[in-house]
Amino acid sequence: MRPLRTVKAPYRDRRDAGQALAEALSHHHYQDHLLVLALPRGGVAVGFEVAQALHAPLDIWVVRKLGLPGHEEYAMGAIASGGVRVMNPLPGMSVAPEILAKTLAREEAELTRRELRYRGAHPAINPRGRHVILVDDGLATGATMRAAALAVAQQHPAGLTVAVPVGSREGCAELADVADEVVCPFMPEPFHAVARWYEHMTQASDEEVCQLLEQAWKRRAHEVRQAHPFAPAAQASPPPTPSNP
Repeated sequence: MRPLRTVKAPYRDRRDAGQALAEALSHHHYQDHLLVLALPRGGVAVGFEVAQALHAPLDIWVVRKLGLPGHEEYAMGAIASGGVRVMNPLPGMSVAPEILAKTLAREEAELTRRELRYRGAHPAINPRGRHVILVDDGLATGATMRAAALAVAQQHPAGLTVAVPVGSREGCAELADVADEVVCPFMPEPFHAVARWYEHMTQASDEEVCQLLEQAWKRRAHEVRQAHPFAPAAQASPPPTPSNP
């Protein structure tokens, strides 16, 4: 886990937190085939700042937890962008197939809704062969981020960094086995909750997510056109070709 750095806490807002996180990730600056994947909704404003600072493309990675009916705090598993499903064994518990199917259908519908709402016709960037920085606005237990990291790992990235501007020391430590690197510049003790370490942390809206993604995609297309002025527009941000497909 990357060591702590001096930060001014609490953060003003998610943009301020994203700038602090970008500084902690500066060793990735201009790294080849870098990709920032943000967890909507709150992670997108943080990821926007990280992607801009590192000159990397930004995309979303939608994750939906599959909560055990009646005990939603227990995750049966999770689904994520790209049709990824990660199941979590629950020792001593069994789930009827029809209950699992109903939960899956509900969460898949919500995942699809969010994908369409946020992305529209914009194609997803394939994580395969890229170094992925997976970003959220904070980390308490780490359950959602863990599911997201496992889902990204199934897409065979070249490397995986989990990055949050603030998190519990225990939650960050528990992610070390699912990521190549965990970066968290501020791990206060006692931790209590993510929102405590922000002066302003209102719930992010769908509209805010869409606006930030549109800005990021336009900026990235402009950067690629400047670097490759004679490349066709449709090839402005192609995924890398893995050496071992």
